[in-house]
Amino acid sequence: MTAAAVPGRLRVGVLISGRGSNLKALLDAAADPAYPAEVALVIADTPEAAGLRHAEAARIPTRIVARAEHPTRAAFDAALHAALTESGCGLVCLAGFMRLLGAEFVQRWRDRLINIHPSLLPAFKGLHAQAQAVAAGVRIAGCTVHFVRPAMDAGPIIAQAAVAVMPEDDADALAARVLTQEHRLYPAVVRWIAEGRVRVEGDRAIVEGRTPDAGALVSPAADPAGRTPRA
Repeated sequence: MTAAAVPGRLRVGVLISGRGSNLKALLDAAADPAYPAEVALVIADTPEAAGLRHAEAARIPTRIVARAEHPTRAAFDAALHAALTESGCGLVCLAGFMRLLGAEFVQRWRDRLINIHPSLLPAFKGLHAQAQAVAAGVRIAGCTVHFVRPAMDAGPIIAQAAVAVMPEDDADALAARVLTQEHRLYPAVVRWIAEGRVRVEGDRAIVEGRTPDAGALVSPAADPAGRTPRA
């Protein structure tokens, strides 16, 4: 089933593997009729992904594209591409998607494919970013939304949110604090893209507009609703 398009809203496909908390943040933002994007399709690489429940509750079409059911990564990527294209998606958001995407898929969706990673990239790429941050003894950690490139956790950085690392933090405590900022930052970035405020120049993403923010250092700044008035 394909959801009917809402005129003027960017159609977004979200790829998940697990609990889907960032998916839920995007769905909550899109529930506002004034939000310029809508979640058109949620794809999981396993039927056990708990985040599918969020999509079903919001009556968003879902699709299971399991890696094990495709003989090669290229075939898996082609199935993802076909599902996204059939749903009319103009932007793809990775939200805890635990599969590396092939270079051909990334190129097809170049500058229309974004990811959120729980560190201040380029620091602490890969898995267990918060544990890496605690082990390194950094004083500030956070999350990054970036355009995807073939290399893992690489690509032009669109926005970051930072939080303090407390002396008593373990990886779980830090992850919880960072996750709160992920849920604010991802919908804000999708809004900016839907409103045409983000462009890529070389290896840099340029974002138009700034507003004050509270509760975390966010760059570019955004209010909780994700608004960034043009300068």
